[in-house]
Amino acid sequence: MHRKPILIVPGQPNSIFFEIFFKSLKIKKIKSPIILVCCADIFKLNAKKYKFNKNLNLINSKNKKKNFKNNHIYILDIKLKKNKLKKIQLNYNREYLKKCFYESFKFLKKNITQKFLNGPINKKNFLNKKYLGITEYISNYFNQKKTGMLIYNNKLSVCPLTTHLPIKLVTKKITKSLIQNKLKIINNFYINKLKFKPNIGVTGLNPHCESISSFNEDEEIIAPAIKFSKKKGIFVSGPYPADTIFLKQNRVKFDVILGMYHDQVLTPFKTLYEYDAINITMGLPFLRVSPDHGPNEKMVNKNLSNPTSLYRALDFLDKN
Repeated sequence: MHRKPILIVPGQPNSIFFEIFFKSLKIKKIKSPIILVCCADIFKLNAKKYKFNKNLNLINSKNKKKNFKNNHIYILDIKLKKNKLKKIQLNYNREYLKKCFYESFKFLKKNITQKFLNGPINKKNFLNKKYLGITEYISNYFNQKKTGMLIYNNKLSVCPLTTHLPIKLVTKKITKSLIQNKLKIINNFYINKLKFKPNIGVTGLNPHCESISSFNEDEEIIAPAIKFSKKKGIFVSGPYPADTIFLKQNRVKFDVILGMYHDQVLTPFKTLYEYDAINITMGLPFLRVSPDHGPNEKMVNKNLSNPTSLYRALDFLDKN
C-alpha cells in the first residue's frame, strides 16, 4: 500500500533538527515516504556526521509524481546563500526559510500529501514580529482564521486560547466567541482525526477564578461560553482554578485542557511531559505538526539533544 508522504521543512540551518531527525529514524522505521524541502548540501553534511547512509532521491518543484515509494527519502533542494566568509546572514536565512515553506505549500495545494511537519524555527528572526508564531504564519497563508494550537500527548493535551501574546494584552483578547470557537475546533479535531469525542476542561483567568474587580472574566465571559458549548453537545466543564486543574486527581478527568494564555497551560504541561509532546495546528486543510521545542542553537554539534518530540511527530504523521 502506497502511503502519502510526510512533507518536512527542517527549519533553521543551524539547529538540532538533523541530529534528532537521524536519531528518530533509528528509533523506529517510518513507513511513509519522506520529502525534505531544504538545502541538500546541509542534509548531506549532517548525514555524514551522524552516519546516515540511506540513498537519497532529488526531485524538483514541478514534480507531479504521486507514487513516492514507502520508506524512501526525497529532497527538494533549496539553495542557501552565504556571504564571502561562508557565513549565513540573517536576511539569507529568512529568505531561505520562506522559500522552503512556499515550495512545501505547493505540494500541499496540489494534494500530493496532507501531512506536513516543520522543524524548529527561531520565530523572532524569521517572522520579524509580523505574526505571533508559526501557527499563525501558516494559518494566514492558507487564509484560515479559525485555527488552534494543540500541544498533544496521548494522555493529556493542552490548548492555549491566546498564544504568544504579552500578558498585558491577554484580557483584551478573551471573548465568549473566541472560547466557543476554540472549543468547537478542539472537539472537531478529536472527532475527525483521533476518532473520539474529548472531555475538555477549561481554566479560569484569575487566581482561584476570583477577582477583586467588579468585572470577573471567569463569571462574565468564560462560564457563559462553556454553558453555550455544552448545549452544542461538547463535553466541556469549568472554569477551574489553574493552580489545581493539573493535580493528578484532576487532570485524569480530561483529554484536553483549554487555558486562557500560553504559559498558563504550557508550563505545567512541559513539567509533566517534557519532550514527550508535539505541536499540532488544528483547523488547517491538512495535518501540520512540529516538535514542541525550539532550534536550540546552543546544543548544535554536541549530539546530546533529546529526539522524543520529533520522533513522536513523525510517528503521529506516519499513522495518520
